[in-house]
Amino acid sequence: MKILLFGKNGQLGWELQRSLAPLAELVALDRHSTDYCGDLSQLQGLTDTVRAVRPDVIVNAAAFTAVDKAESEVALARTLNALAPGVLAQEAAKLGAWLVHFSTDYVFDGSGERAWTENDTPAPINVYGQTKLEGERLVAQHCPRHLIFRTSWVYAARGNNFAKTMLRLAQERERLTVVDDQFGAPTGAELLADVSAHAIRQLQQGPQQADQLAGIYHLVAGGETSWFEYAKHVIAQAQLVQPAIKIKANELLAVASSAFPTPAKRPGNSRLDTRKLQASFGLRLPPWQQGLDRILQETL
Repeated sequence: MKILLFGKNGQLGWELQRSLAPLAELVALDRHSTDYCGDLSQLQGLTDTVRAVRPDVIVNAAAFTAVDKAESEVALARTLNALAPGVLAQEAAKLGAWLVHFSTDYVFDGSGERAWTENDTPAPINVYGQTKLEGERLVAQHCPRHLIFRTSWVYAARGNNFAKTMLRLAQERERLTVVDDQFGAPTGAELLADVSAHAIRQLQQGPQQADQLAGIYHLVAGGETSWFEYAKHVIAQAQLVQPAIKIKANELLAVASSAFPTPAKRPGNSRLDTRKLQASFGLRLPPWQQGLDRILQETL
C-alpha cells in the first residue's frame, strides 16, 4: 500500500508522518516539496502528483487555517480549502483510492449548547467555515471512498497554538483576560493522527466492509471546556510540571467574546458528538486533559 500525505509540516501533518509510516510506503509533501507538487494552490500540480504517485490512500492535512485572514483572502482560502480537495477527490476516484480529509466544527453556526452530530445541518458564519464546507461537499461528491474528520481546537507540541500563547503571556503579563463563552474540546494533533492511522488500517480489512465506513465523522478529545478554563488548566499544569517556571500572571479574568472583536465571527458552541466515530471504529476517545498534560510534560 502507498499513502500520499499533503501538509506534512503542519501541526497535524507532522504527527501523521509518524503515525502513517508503519502502515505503508509514505510519500509526504508540503508546499515546498520539489520531487512532487504539494502546494494546494497549484491545482494542475496536484493532479500531476496524484497521477504520478498513484497512491492507495490520499491524506490531506493541508488547509488555509488563518480564520481572520480568510475574510479578506477569500479566493485563496477557497482554492486551498475547497477546490484543491475537490481535485484530490476526483483523482482519488479515478484510482479507486481513499481520500482522508480533515474539516472543522466551523461548518456549523455555533449556536446552542448541544454537541453537533454528523446529521446536523451546516450553517457556517465565516469564510473559513464556508470554504471548508464546500471542500467537504466536493470530496463527498467526487470520491465515494472518503473519510472526512471534523475536529476543533487543535494543538500540538509543534507550531503555534492557544496553550503555548497562554503560557507565554502568563510569563509576560500580570493580568490575563480570556474568553469564557466559547466551548469545545482541546484536541491534540497526536490523537488525530493516531485515530486516522487506526481508521486507515481498518480500511484494509476488505473492500465491502471498508466501503461501509465511508463518510463524515466527528473527531475530538473527550469532555468539554471553555477557553478560560482551558487557559487556567494550562497555567496550573505548567506550574505542576515545571515548578521553576516564572508565572507573572496573578489575575485571570473571564470575558465575553465581544471583548475581542475579530474580522471573522467565532462559533460559541464547538462541541462535537463523537459517538459515530467511536462505534464505527471501535475506539475510546480520552479526556482532553490527558493529551494536553502529556504535551506540557514533553515541552516544558
